[in-house]
Amino acid sequence: MLRHEFQPGKLVAGFFLTLAGVIYAGDAGGAWETPWFVVIPVVTGGLCLAGAVALLTHGLRRRRAEPKPPAMNA
Repeated sequence: MLRHEFQPGKLVAGFFLTLAGVIYAGDAGGAWETPWFVVIPVVTGGLCLAGAVALLTHGLRRRRAEPKPPAMNA
């Protein structure tokens, strides 16, 4: 099995999109009433949070991968 790097931004996006699906499924199943506009802030907020997490992760990985300058002997 090929291994891949963990991408938490995609995990956050998937969570919020799954949450939107559960909200609509609960409404369709008759478990609760959901106005049509409720899912819009869930999806947009989740995608914005996922983007912020992805940027943070990219910045941390890039900083960790930078070569360290050689030590100067005095």
